Amino acid sequence: MLPTPAPLTGHLGYWLRLVSNQVSHSFARRLAEHDVTTAEWVVLRELYDAQALAPSRLADRLGLTRGAVSKLADRLIAKALLARAAHESDGRAHTLALTPRGRALVPALAATADANDAQFFGHLAPDQRRALEETLREIVARQGLSAHPID
Repeated sequence: MLPTPAPLTGHLGYWLRLVSNQVSHSFARRLAEHDVTTAEWVVLRELYDAQALAPSRLADRLGLTRGAVSKLADRLIAKALLARAAHESDGRAHTLALTPRGRALVPALAATADANDAQFFGHLAPDQRRALEETLREIVARQGLSAHPID
């Protein structure tokens, strides 16, 4: 006879997914008010600090395929948030950089991310929040996770 399976709620993954889905969907709705997707936000935020990057380098940093970065770049260029320019030393290559409009939007989107975090985690005491983050970072390190969450 097979053992009785644990209930769904008996798995940490259930609780993690429940919270993660709500946090992610809330954030996606907030970003949509700015006509930006979560994946686009990740690209914008990464380029905010990096200034300009080759698409291949951006793909490596984000854990995405070059094709995915190309599609995201095309969408952001169409929204006038990103620009493609010839590489300084290699005319065959190009870089991606934020436009002034894209650069100005990132702080507003970061505030949106902060507000979303506050909605879900603002009730936690600083030591609880720190412990949760440390636990999640430990799992990430132990599992060798590196791709940025974009869905």
